Amino acid sequence: MVTLSVAAAARRLGVAPATLRTWDRRYGLGPSDHTTGRHRKYAPLDVARLELMQRALQRGATSAEAAKYALSTPVPAPDAQQAPLAIGELDAGRPSPAGVRGLRMPGAGRPARGLGRAALAMDSVAAQIILADAIDADGVVATWGEVVLPVLTAIAAKWEHSGAGVEVSHLLEECVAAAMTRATPLVADPRNHRPVLLACVPDERHSLPLRPLAAELARRGLGVMQLGASLPAAALASAIRRTAPSAVVLWAHLPRYADPGVVAALPRTRQQVRVFAGGPGWQRGVVPAPAERIDDLPVAVAAIERAVC
Repeated sequence: MVTLSVAAAARRLGVAPATLRTWDRRYGLGPSDHTTGRHRKYAPLDVARLELMQRALQRGATSAEAAKYALSTPVPAPDAQQAPLAIGELDAGRPSPAGVRGLRMPGAGRPARGLGRAALAMDSVAAQIILADAIDADGVVATWGEVVLPVLTAIAAKWEHSGAGVEVSHLLEECVAAAMTRATPLVADPRNHRPVLLACVPDERHSLPLRPLAAELARRGLGVMQLGASLPAAALASAIRRTAPSAVVLWAHLPRYADPGVVAALPRTRQQVRVFAGGPGWQRGVVPAPAERIDDLPVAVAAIERAVC
């Protein structure tokens, strides 16, 4: 009988190993092999139950409901020549929640697919575990580009198609913001003598992409200040005068908020301030001098680091 380690079972399911440990600790969905001490292995029946739980989560069940379903549903013996069990409704007569029947993410890796499943199941614990593991393994930039963005894009496409999934998007954004905040170290002795100021243009409320930018800059030893979403122009000007930043990043997600006048109205300071216009909102419009356009996270990190160091 072939058995799997925690890491191997996690790879097969496309989830983080920590997620399997959580399911084991909280719901008893762990390895049944108790003969190998600390290095217990998942038997085929154990993996089959994990797959049942995963399918239930994809149908919109809570973690507790999915675990109860996985533990109570008969599974075929490993040598039984049967097709995989189809999941029916978790409760008699209970329909699947609208908008939680999967995301289209062609080419996405397993962590992204696992994050998508966790988001659809409204399982913030699993989502944050996956994000933390991805950041630890591959860093902030890769996690944002290869794990977070595919899921955000797929959820947005689902909403445009069906009008469902707003709550999923909000939950995922909160999870990503929390994960990026945890990944942002305190920089007591920054390499840049004057901080990098990150802010949205006036009326722009979509500030999430500034979180990974702040995290990666801090992880490179740069001092960063985040002023967040919908910052009034007068408040932005006041912050620049008071802090004399080495660089300012103005984020615009939507084109209607990418106003060149915001750049032109920035106050003059005795020391040079490098200005960067980031976000898809600027892609169709004019970025007036002295601002420089930055298109994605790796480019933004490299350009800012060069400018201030």
